[in-house]
Amino acid sequence: LSVNLSGASLESPDIMEHIKTCIEKYGVAPDTIIFEITETSAVADIDATASIMRSIKQLGCQFALDDFGVGFSSIYYLKQMPIDYLKIDGSFIRRLPDDVEDQVLVKALVEISRAFGQVTVAEFVENEQIMRQLEKLGVDYAQGYFVAKPKPFDELLTGLMEVERTRKQSL
Repeated sequence: LSVNLSGASLESPDIMEHIKTCIEKYGVAPDTIIFEITETSAVADIDATASIMRSIKQLGCQFALDDFGVGFSSIYYLKQMPIDYLKIDGSFIRRLPDDVEDQVLVKALVEISRAFGQVTVAEFVENEQIMRQLEKLGVDYAQGYFVAKPKPFDELLTGLMEVERTRKQSL
């Protein structure tokens, strides 16, 4: 379950309490939640952002750095923040099968992410040709209309609950 966090959310003094309340209210396992923050909002105050991220991770949640490559991109941020997933911006993915420079960049991001113990996610995966190229380059996950379209939270939660019931029954 991926949840976008805005810069304003990260600055809210109530963010930790709100996250704890939602986890309890909806009964979602914290290790199934990935909070996504954009690179731009993450680097606005990197020390404060890294601190709140570490607190949220102590609950068992994970973090993805969204839109990497279009903001203030720096490998320094990948090292300083407790990131689990690096989401490669769609601007590098759209023309991937035909653009050698984008292929080189994506491959480099995959290598760097692996060195930091992070998982890569490609955004804007719109067709099978892009998906095949991502597999060749070693990208871990894909996000986009080729994979699935976004769903309302209630519909997604119902689906997750059904999967969890099925998993428990098979144990």
